Amino acid sequence: MGQATRISAYQRPVNLIEIAQRGKAAPQTADIRGNDSFKQALAKEIATNRPVSISKHASERLYSRGIEFGEQRMQQVSDALDKAEAKGSKETLILFDDMAMVASVKNRTVITAFDRDKLREGVVTSIDSAIII
Repeated sequence: MGQATRISAYQRPVNLIEIAQRGKAAPQTADIRGNDSFKQALAKEIATNRPVSISKHASERLYSRGIEFGEQRMQQVSDALDKAEAKGSKETLILFDDMAMVASVKNRTVITAFDRDKLREGVVTSIDSAIII
């Protein structure tokens, strides 16, 4: 028989990045200080593709209480839900100067809304966080 080669001689870690970059210029390392981290950039991208919805109940409350809910406020709610999600929240109370709402973080849905007077009268239950805007 011919010369036998032991398999263990070929068992060594392989650096696929090094292999892929052979013959190319030295890799450039980017200085990301002062820039958003990858996690933050990804979170922003995901947030832009995840709209906030308003439940039928919340929509009725907003209408009956005469609460304005424009594009700016919708963006504030979206940002608040992103913050709550980053902290692991499931149901959050979002407090504004003139109103408050309870939202499902996972579903990105406003569940109910209160004007300032109704908020002072009641107790908010089934929340695990509050965000003040």
